[in-house]
Amino acid sequence: MLLVLSLSAASAPSFANYCGELTNAYGPYDYRDRANLKANLKIVEDNHFTPEVEKLIAGKSSSIGGDLDYTLRAFPNHHRALTSVARLAVRSKSPSERGMKYSFECYFNRAVRFQPDDPVVRTIYGSYLSKVGRWNEALEHLSEAVRLQPDNPTSNYNLALVYFEKQDYEQARLYAKKAYDMEFPLPGLKNKLIQRGKWGDETAK
Repeated sequence: MLLVLSLSAASAPSFANYCGELTNAYGPYDYRDRANLKANLKIVEDNHFTPEVEKLIAGKSSSIGGDLDYTLRAFPNHHRALTSVARLAVRSKSPSERGMKYSFECYFNRAVRFQPDDPVVRTIYGSYLSKVGRWNEALEHLSEAVRLQPDNPTSNYNLALVYFEKQDYEQARLYAKKAYDMEFPLPGLKNKLIQRGKWGDETAK
């Protein structure tokens, strides 16, 4: 049976042992401080998180999974690497990938434990959860992303999408309008809300 890990602030510490300690032979370093960690980041990205690894084409020092694992143990909240892990998890439809020390879920668990106030981590994980239909968990993390960074149009849009899927159209409209007020470019959700008569001004284009 696959153990599914929740990354809620309350439950994440209980999985610390399962998902490993954050202390690492190289790191952990905060990806948000990458401007001051250029030398450290260069070592990791030149040797492990290459464009081919990011696109899930081929590994650099070992397998794709091995290079993503190294990257995320050195920089647990490496935003682009977490995005690649989310894409790999959807593609593989398995708990983990060859070369990875932990499950896909654990890399998000570790990122949240490392920097719980990083809104980008919450957005990436919430978006992944929505893609696999785990709406309540997605709502939790995207809501936190918006709380941490209320002026981020992508987070507001993704949160609106989750509310739409849960058929909470009032909240979907609220966050969608916030996203569009910040010039979010994709009209898909607005059109869906208009089609259901939930936008407010149904003649809006």
